[in-house]
Amino acid sequence: MEMNGEKVSIASKIKSFMLQSKRVWHVLSKPSKQEFWAVSKVAAVGILAIGLVGFIISNLMRIFF
Repeated sequence: MEMNGEKVSIASKIKSFMLQSKRVWHVLSKPSKQEFWAVSKVAAVGILAIGLVGFIISNLMRIFF
């Protein structure tokens, strides 16, 4: 891979990734209980929605095929 006409080494890509990861790690914080429950509820609704769609498709496949 080239960047501005120069070849980028794997070592420099890894170093760049590590620096970006370190920057993100310093910004992270533990979520409050309220934030955790909100994210959990949204994830549960998403999982249920995907399951429901799969169930409906499965039943439609049984009926029509």
